[in-house]
Amino acid sequence: MQNSTMRLTFDQSAGTGPKIICLPMFSMTRAATAAALAPAFAGTDLRETYLDLPGHGDTPATCPATSQAVLDVVCAWLDDHVDAPVLLAGASYGAYLAAGIARQRPELVRGLLLVCPGVTIAPSSRTLPEERPTPGPAGWLDEAPTDLRAHLDAALGHRTPAVVSTVLAALTAGGPGDDTFQRTLRSGPGYALPDEHVDTPFHGPVTVLTGRQDGVVGYADQFHAMRRYPRGTYTTIDQAGHYLPFEQPALLRAHAQDWLRRTRT
Repeated sequence: MQNSTMRLTFDQSAGTGPKIICLPMFSMTRAATAAALAPAFAGTDLRETYLDLPGHGDTPATCPATSQAVLDVVCAWLDDHVDAPVLLAGASYGAYLAAGIARQRPELVRGLLLVCPGVTIAPSSRTLPEERPTPGPAGWLDEAPTDLRAHLDAALGHRTPAVVSTVLAALTAGGPGDDTFQRTLRSGPGYALPDEHVDTPFHGPVTVLTGRQDGVVGYADQFHAMRRYPRGTYTTIDQAGHYLPFEQPALLRAHAQDWLRRTRT
């Protein structure tokens, strides 16, 4: 583990191939991101780097509580630490930021892997599935704390005790984060990037993976956003929700490996 001059905390693998920077879901840490994405990259020569965003994990909140400020910190860290362009991967909010970096600083980005990406940040603006997921077995949510059950009921498409256990472990992995910063960011007018609706094309290889039962960000908005990605692959996966990496890890790996192949051609 090292600390950057931009005060982002990160873990880095010892690969010798292309560099991939992995960004976390909102409120989650680099440890959780590694648990989600590292199995999909296993056996490759990637140099994987997992970041804690400002106010997340072990990185202090040293910037204003806006998504643009967080994105700017990540871009400054990339300027300082990598030889651009690099591969970017992210889930949920991390994917939202990765797509924003590709719009605003395309010279930094070689390719995008976006897993359950946010497209519009305001919950009221998202197109969510109308159908309920297939019911899980009796007691599938019993391990979850009471205050998380409604969230997991909306978020999960693969509804088993084993998936719940894996997600709960990810939610508590890594450093403590800054709850005040996260609440201010999420509730403030700066939560949306100012250019989130701009259809600036990104011409590198892109893979967008969505969960058919994702009740948090859905799957339809992501399909409509594919006009931004002339070299984009879009997939929606059944029996998967917002925690797709933990719900369908084998399918994530298959699509990630295909994306990596395309980044080298």
